[in-house]
Amino acid sequence: MIAVYYQIVRNEFQTLLRARWLIGYGLIFLLLTDTLFRFTGGGAEVLVSLSNVILLFIPLISMLYGILFIYQSRDYLELLLTQPVNRETLYWGLFTGISGPLTSAFLAGTTLPLIWHGNFSGEPAMQTVLVLGIGAILTFIFTGLGFVMGLAYYEEKIKGFGYSLMIWLFMAVIYDGLILLLIFLLGDYPIETGVVGLTMLNPIDLGRILILLEFDISALMGYTGAVFSQFLGSLKGMLTASFMLVLWLILPMWLGLRLFRKKDF
Repeated sequence: MIAVYYQIVRNEFQTLLRARWLIGYGLIFLLLTDTLFRFTGGGAEVLVSLSNVILLFIPLISMLYGILFIYQSRDYLELLLTQPVNRETLYWGLFTGISGPLTSAFLAGTTLPLIWHGNFSGEPAMQTVLVLGIGAILTFIFTGLGFVMGLAYYEEKIKGFGYSLMIWLFMAVIYDGLILLLIFLLGDYPIETGVVGLTMLNPIDLGRILILLEFDISALMGYTGAVFSQFLGSLKGMLTASFMLVLWLILPMWLGLRLFRKKDF
């Protein structure tokens, strides 16, 4: 089964390379990172600006490509399932074959400018690793969510794409606004614990808080980040956010596997 798994991963990787857009995806991050260095002068400013792009752009692309792969590969999936291949092995091979190359393109495109501009030496090294790690984790999380939406709405492509875009828009843009509205309406009550709990339900918010706690930019944290830092403290806050982000990493993959096992293709 291991040989079958690696064969599936290799086939998906080669397919993505032939499509050439994976190279373009990496080049976008390369040009963006290099441009930020040239306009901001380097240091923490580059990483903070880059993280803002990562937190918006990576979830959208990863989720859309995850669901697009499921919809475009119906005949391919049906062919593979006629072979003596374990469904679990096939799922993990397909998931790794999509999320792995996306992560590799992001890391390669971002890391090269960071290396030649010297961001892996001295104090910025740990901050750089954190930003890259969050980008990689978000790729896996939202590719998994794309798989879940594609499998859940396998026969209804419009609904699948529509709900996927709504999920991304809700998590990336609307979520913080709703929390602020809740704070405004219930400002006279001690709701800090509830705000921390709500923040843990959004992986994009968790990634943002990890970055802002590491850079200690309290002015840019917003209310949720500030409450998270004050309520838990920097170290405990980072450990809690990291743990919840790992749970978010596991949940979509597990749910996608359950759907894939039961799906009648």
